[in-house]
Amino acid sequence: MEKFFELEGIAAPLRMINVDTDMIIPKQFLKTIKRSGLGKNLFHELRYDLQGNIKNDFVLNWDPYKSAKILIAGENFGCGSSREHAPWSLLDFGFRCIIAPSFADIFYNNCFKNGILPIKLMNEKVEDLMNQAENKKIFKINLDKQKILIEPKFDFDFEVDPFRKKCLIEGLDDIGLSLKKVDKISSFEKNLHESKPWIL
Repeated sequence: MEKFFELEGIAAPLRMINVDTDMIIPKQFLKTIKRSGLGKNLFHELRYDLQGNIKNDFVLNWDPYKSAKILIAGENFGCGSSREHAPWSLLDFGFRCIIAPSFADIFYNNCFKNGILPIKLMNEKVEDLMNQAENKKIFKINLDKQKILIEPKFDFDFEVDPFRKKCLIEGLDDIGLSLKKVDKISSFEKNLHESKPWIL
């Protein structure tokens, strides 16, 4: 998993609440178990018409937002079914951070496991950031200091679980965490085999 320390770039404003995982990545694109290639189908029904042509009325089809690394959205982002393809598609599109007043629990957890930083902020702060994004301001998000900076006047703190913060900064997903303990796992297996050989 790619390490996350500081992120700088344009933020895309998505003025929608209750964005569910089927809206993020529709069910017809869930046949793959690969994490790559899903970005082109992110928000498919909002980005394309029935003939597959790009819609001109959706924010991620506009410059400069089509290359945004940060997404700002409304309440209850990532609700619906617990498909892990949702964070995969967001990451493949280029998003490394999502800011919203609230997230669905499973989606929120899946973001951390896939290298995306989900930030919860009060509604009024999200509205301030939404306005700044619509004015195409550059955002700087520092995970170590837990700050969102937009020059010249915006400086917001955010909370994040210390363990999840450590995992993002070090680029550790579930597999990476297990590999850090490979010596202890090997030692345990060796001792178990020696003391209770009938188990293995």
